Amino acid sequence: MDGPSIAGNSGETAAGSPGPPTRKRGTTMIMFEDLAQRYIDAWNETDPVARRSAVDELFSEDARYVDPLALAQGREAIAATIGAVQAQFPGFVFRLAGPVDEQARFTWELGPAGQEAPIVGFDVALTDGAGRLQTVLGFLDKVPAAA
Repeated sequence: MDGPSIAGNSGETAAGSPGPPTRKRGTTMIMFEDLAQRYIDAWNETDPVARRSAVDELFSEDARYVDPLALAQGREAIAATIGAVQAQFPGFVFRLAGPVDEQARFTWELGPAGQEAPIVGFDVALTDGAGRLQTVLGFLDKVPAAA
């Protein structure tokens, strides 16, 4: 069984010979870009049944989500965490705020649609051997000051 993997660490040079990983844009990068967008879409899904379905498709059964404010183990807890964030920030939407890099690291913003986002962070994702999210580590770069 394959262990967790990070995108783009193929160990091949641009010529295909063994060597350090390259920054070429390949199938793995496209897969991780798609995975990151589906992940953002799941965080934006407001219907609980559709959100749970999206989480079930995206995350492995024993997946783990960790950020400075939350720890969610398993799909049910991840779906509940997403619902809690939506309740805390009604009307806000997540959006990708740049490219997904070869380490499956991507920056996101959370704020009202079409306006500057008051919350910015980045996540690093690890997948299982089946291409599902196994672990997501979330980091907060910009958070509004408490009132």
